[in-house]
Amino acid sequence: MIFKHDILIVGAGLAGLRAAVEMAGIADVALISKVFSTRSHSGAAQGGIAGSLGNEEPDSWEWHMYDTVKGGDFLTDQDAAEVLAKDASRAIYELEHMGVPFNRTPAGTIAQRAFGGHTRDFGKAPVKRACHAADRTGRVIMDTLYFESLRKGIKVYEEFYLLDLIMKEDKVAGIVAYELATGAVHVIHSRVVLLATGGFGKVYKTTSNCFANTGDGVYLAYRAGVPLEDMEFVQFHPTGIYGMGVLISEAARGEGGILRNAKGERFMEKYAPNLKDLAPRDVISRAIYEEIREGRGIDKRDFVHLDLTHLGKERLATKLSEISSFVRIYLGLDPDKDLIPVQPTCHYMMGGIPTNLDGQVLDENQQVIQGLYAAGECACVSVHGANRLGCNSLLDLVVFGRRAGKKIIQELESLAFASLPDQSDKSTLTKIERLKRRQNGEKAGALRTEMQETMTAYCSVFRNKKDLNKALDILKSLMERYENVVIDNRGFRFNTDLMEAIELESLLNLSYIILVSAMTREESRGAHFREDYPERDDQNWLKHTLNRKTENGYRLFYKPVTVTRFEPKPRVY
Repeated sequence: MIFKHDILIVGAGLAGLRAAVEMAGIADVALISKVFSTRSHSGAAQGGIAGSLGNEEPDSWEWHMYDTVKGGDFLTDQDAAEVLAKDASRAIYELEHMGVPFNRTPAGTIAQRAFGGHTRDFGKAPVKRACHAADRTGRVIMDTLYFESLRKGIKVYEEFYLLDLIMKEDKVAGIVAYELATGAVHVIHSRVVLLATGGFGKVYKTTSNCFANTGDGVYLAYRAGVPLEDMEFVQFHPTGIYGMGVLISEAARGEGGILRNAKGERFMEKYAPNLKDLAPRDVISRAIYEEIREGRGIDKRDFVHLDLTHLGKERLATKLSEISSFVRIYLGLDPDKDLIPVQPTCHYMMGGIPTNLDGQVLDENQQVIQGLYAAGECACVSVHGANRLGCNSLLDLVVFGRRAGKKIIQELESLAFASLPDQSDKSTLTKIERLKRRQNGEKAGALRTEMQETMTAYCSVFRNKKDLNKALDILKSLMERYENVVIDNRGFRFNTDLMEAIELESLLNLSYIILVSAMTREESRGAHFREDYPERDDQNWLKHTLNRKTENGYRLFYKPVTVTRFEPKPRVY
């Protein structure tokens, strides 16, 4: 079946919803989502949304911009960081007026708390900048925007999987999607496609990401000829529940939580004397692994403790209730009395589809691809550089989702429907039929497990040439073996076996691009730490990595970082 809409948004998380709400009533807007909309991964964000409101103590957007640039280890494009920091207060008050139930101060203003890497006076001391709704901020923002989208009558195709981007003469013409409930393959013809498909943390074994985060939009853009930017930068959040990856939000440390090693020492005083447990995530993740390497992991194992016992029952119940329930449910521990075992977990992708400040996707010559937009974690406007600051993700989604929506409306009159190629779903149908007919081969689950274990072992917090080469060899083998992947379910309705096999193509290719980019960047910067190149090298590597698919494999090239206000300097916390 062929559906037709002026604007199609792929992904119903916060970036997609915020863009849709901006355009509703002005054009025919539709969203597709591979899960029920309110199950999108944006709802998992816990700690807060950053903005220099100054409700608890003095703050300024310039300090917020500086922290964003410094947190990104000066790979952040500073024009993007300025847009983010300047627009933060407006965006937060807009959400408040839509109905987001932020926590309040005794005076009735939006409450704010400290968060990792956010400071006053350009790095002198922590500042309270994170606006929050207890520890379920993403959940309540998404529910609010979802109800707003319903109120405005936006069409949502739920449990539709993106299978292909349709391009016609370097212009987007629509997408091919799989309807999970029926097994039908549909073409959706549109003037504009906005990709808001989120991250791809499922390339790793231990991750805070949901099962839906398989990078479909990012990989399909790459397959269509769009270069991918800064894919080597993968953020590991320091406090995932040991062995599970379920996140213990940075809000826990923002409220006063302390990391302790096997000796009971508050070890972050050693690594970040000024900010201690509120240093940026890359700094703390490396510190945890250093403690483990030096024999100070708990019981000589690969985790440390997060101590919340001194916060008290009331504070845990009012400010950290969701985290407290996670600890009770998954560990059988009481955070009021027990120390929580934590280890770094794959959390966020700084790299993705290159865009300008208005969400327009850029080709290898930095020219706009007509009708194609991206926003949110799948996009790389490079507002996060080499390492994203906590609480900047929700802000990124609503600020740049809105900007993309505004730009689409501005450009819509000049964007006609491109004619659909003949049998635009043919290659997709052929792939599905081939998978269903194949009798002999390997299961997708086994290949996926091997890929995730490889990426976790050889390309996580610490990296080196030897390990990256090993991982590349394994990934090449896995990609060859994928050509003979088989499935058990050959039916139509709710065939998740088929979808997982197709998703694996995205995961394998994105893993390979991460490895190639990490191998090439011979320095340490932000979340990318090379043991064989432990120093940051601004002379040779103050630039963005771009990786483009060609007929002969990938091609790496570079573009400069936008530096406006803050010259790179040593990163001390």
